[in-house]
Order: sequence, then structure tokens, then C-alpha cells
Amino acid sequence: MLKVLRNLKQSWMVVIIIVLLLGFQATADLALPDYTSRIVNIGIQQGGIENSSPEVIRKSTMEDILLFSENQNNTLENYKLISKDSLEEKEYKKYVKKYPILETEELYMRKSLKKEEIEELSKQMAKPLMVFQSLTATENAEKIKEQLLEKLPEQLKATYEKATPLEIVKNILQMRQQITNPNIESKEDATKLLEKHYGMPSSQKQAWLKEITMQIDKMPESIMQQAAITAIKAEYEAIGINTEQYQTSYILWSGIQMLGVSLASIASGITIMLLSSRVAAKLGRTLRDKIFKKVLGFSTSEFKEFSTASLITRSTNDIQQIQMLINMLFRVVVYAPIIGIGGFFKVLATSNNSMAWIIGVAIGAILFIVMILFAIAMPKFKTLQDLIDKLNLVSREMLTGIPVIRAFHTEKREEARFEQANQNLMKNYMFVNNAMNLMMPILMLIMNGISLLTIWAGAHNVDTGNMQVGDIMAFLQYTMQIVMAFLMISMISIMLPRAGVSAKRINEVLEKKNRITDPKEPKHFDENKKGLVEFENVSFRYPDADEDLLTNITFTAKPRRNNSNYWKYRKRKIYYS
Repeated sequence: MLKVLRNLKQSWMVVIIIVLLLGFQATADLALPDYTSRIVNIGIQQGGIENSSPEVIRKSTMEDILLFSENQNNTLENYKLISKDSLEEKEYKKYVKKYPILETEELYMRKSLKKEEIEELSKQMAKPLMVFQSLTATENAEKIKEQLLEKLPEQLKATYEKATPLEIVKNILQMRQQITNPNIESKEDATKLLEKHYGMPSSQKQAWLKEITMQIDKMPESIMQQAAITAIKAEYEAIGINTEQYQTSYILWSGIQMLGVSLASIASGITIMLLSSRVAAKLGRTLRDKIFKKVLGFSTSEFKEFSTASLITRSTNDIQQIQMLINMLFRVVVYAPIIGIGGFFKVLATSNNSMAWIIGVAIGAILFIVMILFAIAMPKFKTLQDLIDKLNLVSREMLTGIPVIRAFHTEKREEARFEQANQNLMKNYMFVNNAMNLMMPILMLIMNGISLLTIWAGAHNVDTGNMQVGDIMAFLQYTMQIVMAFLMISMISIMLPRAGVSAKRINEVLEKKNRITDPKEPKHFDENKKGLVEFENVSFRYPDADEDLLTNITFTAKPRRNNSNYWKYRKRKIYYS
């Protein structure tokens, strides 16, 4: 096969362009599931809010959130405070149009940060925002207040009866900051301070705070992020931002990006198929030209070895198999590995690794089915081209020998010969086609089963808060891309044996050494011997003969003189005869 593919060197520039386009297309296709995940998770579920760090937040809300943060200073370093008095008139008009609350309150605006810095800031603010949301949300506030009051002594319950959960926790945290203040000289002072405000020893107070922190830390990251996003959305509405328009803008922009990537992938795919077809057609033309020129130099010995029918098959059907393989080869050899390996790493990087075993199950099932069918169909591929040779041979003998067949009245016997060759080829084709037709439904069944398994396992992860719906959709698309990559490799592995047999048969013709060859350094032509045919010590034997039929024959055949009367006589004689 490699010897045949060496003829592609005439199209090496086009091959490089095809490889680059395939890499671009694979990269574009791998990006599409990520866009789907972002549209579902961020655009639909999170209202277009990407991070757990708000772009803008009221000063009062920031102060409440920082009470639950362990990195207050780091958080504030990433924001700048703006107000009506600190802004110029032009800037103020621009900001107040976007944030109407700026007329009455000061706002913190997030500075221009890099992507990594925004992600780090989001991690810092996710937990404080979640706690803030839990304490301010109407559906959770009363339950949390009941739990907080149960922990307090009886003498303090009446004091906090009308307070909100946020006010209770703020009071507790402020008390905690006072206890850890270095100005307090002794533990006795801290204990007295706790008992004064809460009527309980410091050890009980610390255990209570530790329990609350542990409960928050046990929550899945996705739930924590969702709660933080809910808090940010409520804050945006309080500031005066149109959250519906904010969400629509995000979905529309993500959809436009996704459409652009899809169109780029389609354009590169069409270009790849066009260039691959041209390369395959050019290769076929080159091989046919080489075979034809090679056959022109064959002697009777070579023709007897290959037969005319076999040479016709090798020049047509075998080269056609190579062309069909080249049309698919570039796409599979370059595209499928990038999709398979890239999709697997994308799953590990962006999805829940606990579902990676599903991909292993899919790949194992596909390889198992393909190996079984490959073992069954491989022997048939090797005999397929020989059977085509046999059918062409019988057909040629019948067509060229029709007068003899009719003379000896052997039509029935020749029909039986043709029927036998035709039946053998048909049975072989039917067996191979049935095997291939059986493979596709089984592989589609595996793909659909993997889809159901992904949804089933993903639903459990969504229920426990370990994944979001968009992550399942992205994982499902990545899984299908990986499975399709292995399907493409499996299909090309089925085409390779037959193409390999064809390539071997083509190489047999091209590598055959002719018995009659022209001298490498021909002698200078003598113009005085124009028209002469000279034999010097020539010997001849039939291909299978043991001895020469003619030995050391030497003679010269001179051209006939240009006698016009002689040629007139010859023409007249031929005419009357």
C-alpha cells in the first residue's frame, strides 16, 4: 500500500492543505459541545451570568458579603468604588443609565481582570454569596431563623425574635471578630464577652460556628455556584439592570458564535472532500498511466502470466478501490484521531470524571463488534478480486470465441461456466455486504444505548448537584464524537484489506521486469541504414520451452525500392483479385 501511496508526492502541497483543514475542522467540531453547555448552563439556568463574582454590586451588599469571607482585602482589591460625587458628569450619565441605583447608593465595580483572575475571584466569593443568598431568600430565611433561634439561650430568643437571619448571623460574626481581636488581653475576657452577649461558653459558640461552616463546605460546587448566581441576579435587579435583556443578549451572542463555528466547520469539510476527490482522481490517473505504459512493453511471457482479463481488472477495479480509499483516508487518518483523543481530554477537563467509564464501555463494545466482523469478512476480501478476475476471464473467452462456440455447439457448457463464476462472485459479495449491513444496526444500537446510559448516570449527578444539565448535553455530544471517530476508524479498517489486495495486485504489474527491454545507452542511429531491419545473433524460445527454437539468427531485411510501375502493378493486381 505504501508503494502505491508514494505516487501522492505529485500532490504533496494539496495533501498538506487537506491536513491543515482537517485539524481546523476537528478543533471547530470539538468547540461546539462547549457552546451548547454554556447556552444551557449560563444562558438559560444562570440568566447569562457567567461568574460568581458580580460585575457591579452595591456597597451595602458588599459589606454584608464580606462578613462571610476569609479574604476581604483580596476581594476589595479587585473592585473600585464609584459614586455620584466621585465620577465626572459624562461618566456619571453613562453609568447611571446602566445602573439607575447609582443615584442614591454607592457601587463597587469589578476592575478589568484577566480570565484567570476572574475565576480566582469567583472562587473566593462563591461561598459568601451562597451564605448571603441563603439568609436573604424568602423560602429559606424562616427555616434558617428557626434553626438559629434553637441554638440560642432562652434569654436571647426574645431579643432576636424580630431580627432577620442575616442580622442574627451578622451579630454572631461581629462578636467572633471581637473575640479574635488582639486587643483582648486574656481568654477570660473573651469568655465573659461571649457569655454577656450569648449566655453560653466560648467552646459551645465555636462548635456551633464550626458546624455551620462544615455544612457549607459539604455542599457540591455546582449548588454553591447556583446559589451565588441567584444572589447576583437579585442584586442586579436591585441595581436596576434588565436581567431578561442581559440573558437574551448572552444567548444571542453565544448562538451567533456557535453558528459561525458551525459554518466554518462545514466550509472546511466541503473543501476537504473536494480536494480529496481531486487527489484521489489524480492518483488514479497516474496509476492507470503507469500500468498502461508498463503493459505496452510486455512480451508474450508477461501476458501469459497475468492474462488480459486480469490486467483489465487491475487497471479499472483495483485502481477504483484505491481511489475510494484515498477519498476516506485523509479524513480518517487525521480527523478521527484528533476528534477521539481531543474529545476524551475535553471530557476530562470540562465534565464530571465519574462518567468517563461510559466512554470506555462504548469504545470496548465497538471494538469487540468490529473485531468479530473483521475476522469473519477478512478472508472474503482476499478472494473477492480473484473472483472478479475469473468472471472477466470467462466473459472475455466467451466473447472472443463466439464463432468457435457456435461451431462446436457448446453454448450450454459456456453458459454453465459463466453462471458458476457469476454465482461465486455473487455469494462472496452477498456475504461481505451482509456482514457490513449487520455492523451498522449493531453499532447504532450501541450508540443509542450509550446515550441512554449517559442520561441515566447524568440524571443522578444532577440530582446530587455534581453536574448541570448543560454538562450532560456536552458530555453526550463529546461521547458521540468519540464513538463516531472509532466508527470511522472501523470503517476504514474494513476498506483497507480490500484496498491492500488491490494495491498488491497493482504493484505486481508495475514491479514486473520485462524480458524485452530497450538498451540503457542506445547506439547512435546511422542514417544510411534507414529502413533496414537487422538481426544479429538472435535466439528465440517459447516461454515454457526447454530449448531454443531458433539459435544465433543473423540477417538483414532491406527496404523495397521505390518503383512506381511496380506499385501500380500491385494495386491493379489487388483490385482485380
